[in-house]
Amino acid sequence: MPTTATESPAPGIVVFDVNGTLSDLSGLSRRLEQLGGRGELIGAMFTATLRDGFALTASGALADFADIAVPTLAAMLEGSDGLTLGAQTAAELVVAGMSELDLHPDIGPGMRQLAQAGVRILTLSNGAARVAESLLERAGLRDLVERCLSVSDAGHWKPDPRAYAYALERAGAKPHDVALVAVHPWDIDGARRAGLRTGWISRDARPYPPFFLPPDTTGRGLDELAAAWTTTPPPADGA
Repeated sequence: MPTTATESPAPGIVVFDVNGTLSDLSGLSRRLEQLGGRGELIGAMFTATLRDGFALTASGALADFADIAVPTLAAMLEGSDGLTLGAQTAAELVVAGMSELDLHPDIGPGMRQLAQAGVRILTLSNGAARVAESLLERAGLRDLVERCLSVSDAGHWKPDPRAYAYALERAGAKPHDVALVAVHPWDIDGARRAGLRTGWISRDARPYPPFFLPPDTTGRGLDELAAAWTTTPPPADGA
């Protein structure tokens, strides 16, 4: 799997995952550490929240991201030495901080390049739409994004195909006209199975899991993906 993107035709619409793809979740670790907790618990909380959200979707149920994340983190914090607040209160404060995170530095330049090329931009999150709205507003990018969508309105968490179908319906587009951009291989796989094009952001250069359908385009940041999709290759000799 390449670590840099290769040129390919630009999609008409790009739909972004939000948590971890746009937002830098390390800010939650710092917030937890300020409350006396262990920052490394954030990764475990995020993974467990996704697991349980996926499980509920598979069984035909639905819950909001925060309604899973808060009790999950609170259970991890119970009995923690050095915690300055109760576990439940600390968990609520940390999860609420998802709307106050910084975006990864590659997001602004990449999103602007896509917008300048005439690409329509949306977001689709397993979290709340208001979180994406807040993140983009704080970064000065909200005006570039047509819609901020949540699986809560779709009724099914990604990677259920109905979540991607909801985004397509809201965009008024066919799957082949849309690319899903995410840092999560499971999201790439889900979008591929739903017929969308995909762009995988591999910031840590880890190998892509061989058991998932591979991305159409890979880059170490959104800036690389945007360049691959919008850079016009030079004409062939004699053209």
